Amino acid sequence: MHFTETFTTERLLAERLQFQHLNELHRMHRDSQVMATLGGIRSDEETRLFILNNLHHWQLYGFGLWVFRDKVNNQFIGRAGLRNTHIEGKDEVELAYALMAKFWGKGLATEMGNQILKIGFELLKLQEIVCFTLTTNQASQRVMEKLGFQYEREIIYANFPHLLYRLTV
Repeated sequence: MHFTETFTTERLLAERLQFQHLNELHRMHRDSQVMATLGGIRSDEETRLFILNNLHHWQLYGFGLWVFRDKVNNQFIGRAGLRNTHIEGKDEVELAYALMAKFWGKGLATEMGNQILKIGFELLKLQEIVCFTLTTNQASQRVMEKLGFQYEREIIYANFPHLLYRLTV
């Protein structure tokens, strides 16, 4: 069952990630400024695998990542959503988000996150959601704090040091 394949926020349109979004994600995953916050540039093949893995996640769990566009001009803003992950021996549900650099600092990640958290807590009935970022990504840390996440601890994820935050209902 797919809980919410599309939705809107005040400024954004969200649609379930599909293979048709490949070119936009290629552009995002090749952007050195964006990918500096996500562990480095991804090849075209890595982006294809990223989409396939996320499509599989939707099939397994009924939720996953959405692609976000500006309501006014339909411009690609980024991707965000909920996904299962494994952190230091424990299964968690993560709020994940990534925006094209020209949209940073406009409150869009917070806007995306607020709606996704409603889906997670109200529709999916999750009890807690984690969020993490590289230790150097202070902007993402501010987004997490605005969304109500509480700092928990430092972790190593994908061979990089991260800060783990948690939000519990």
